[in-house]
Amino acid sequence: MRVLIVGAGIGGLTTALSLHEAGVEALVVDSAVRLRPLGVGINLLPHAVRELTELGLGGELAATGVPTAEMVHFDRFGGRIWGEPRGRALGYNWPQYSIHRGELQMALLNAVIGRLGKDAVRTGTVFEGFEQDGTGVRATLRDRTSGAAETVRADVLVGADGLHSTVRKQLHPGEGAPLWNGIRMWRGIAEGEPFLTGRTMAVAGSNTASKMVVYPISKQAERRGKALLNWVAEVKLADDRLERAADWNRTGRLEDVLPHFQDWTFGWLDIPALLAASAEILEYPMVDRDPLDRWTFGRVTLLGDAAHPMYPIGSNGGSQAVLDARVLVHRLAGAADPAEGLLAYERDRRETVNAIVLACRDMPADRILHTVSERAPEGFTSIEDVLDPEELTTITGAYRQTSFSDVEALNARPSYSKTA
Repeated sequence: MRVLIVGAGIGGLTTALSLHEAGVEALVVDSAVRLRPLGVGINLLPHAVRELTELGLGGELAATGVPTAEMVHFDRFGGRIWGEPRGRALGYNWPQYSIHRGELQMALLNAVIGRLGKDAVRTGTVFEGFEQDGTGVRATLRDRTSGAAETVRADVLVGADGLHSTVRKQLHPGEGAPLWNGIRMWRGIAEGEPFLTGRTMAVAGSNTASKMVVYPISKQAERRGKALLNWVAEVKLADDRLERAADWNRTGRLEDVLPHFQDWTFGWLDIPALLAASAEILEYPMVDRDPLDRWTFGRVTLLGDAAHPMYPIGSNGGSQAVLDARVLVHRLAGAADPAEGLLAYERDRRETVNAIVLACRDMPADRILHTVSERAPEGFTSIEDVLDPEELTTITGAYRQTSFSDVEALNARPSYSKTA
């Protein structure tokens, strides 16, 4: 069997590594002329950390990422609202890691090249479309440099080509642009001093107005006594309009984001100084797509953001792509027919992930944060004076709904790796 994977992101590269482990030939193509460690920080849930560990990348994760100790919500004055441990402290057998997305992608890329060979990843290669019959898929690829087109035949085609997936567009023509919820996001990275536990993910404010998320992402900085801090700013403006397509690599401006946070100076973190110290700022609208009722058409299927783009709530984007990859290969390797294997993968994953997409839209934790800002607009001394215990429990339930409902199930589940 030969599998063609469109997209060399986290999901596509994890798929290639999993296929190699299962003894299946894989070819990854990506339109970027050169794959570079771009982007900012992401979180990997214990679910994804388990899968990458079983693929032999546990040492790289531990050497590069920061095991997240806790997630804590604050109001815009730095008053503590709610907190909960993460990773092993929550009962999982694997940690949760905060890590630079580009470094994770490069670790996956190096593993693919090291195990499958340098010809297993073709960059500067644009996927233009496919045809299929009962025996395989014929994909049209075009070299970005020369303009030359070629047809590549495979037994299976996996669309892991992200939010603006060409594979998805052919499977679901006329879907239109991603859907925006009116929240504009800015992201950046800056080195600073560790705060709170040194491994805290801090969430301050409310995205009905302004919200800030900050967490450390570098083990190397931690060893030097410093913290490489990833920050995400979310702002909702009544008169804001989305005039350009969503693009994670679009450069943002300090003068656009700083006014919303210019007096957010806490005893444990200076937000304006953090923003100003960032060498690069990225701007992005918070978008997703409506859940699909079908990913798989014959020998073609979707994976990761191509299948289920979602709001960045609960650390699910990259983590769910990793899970998709592992389940896809697990089902494909165990099926007598490739098309049946892809359908089994979809049955395992589609409804589960679609539910997460909708849960991320619901955002009950953010409703509670907004309630705090309404009831205590000038801050508070004790959160118990603002919220009752049932309201505080709502935040815990929100994250259980999107990310942390299955500690015992994950710890007990058999491995997707036939060699683990």
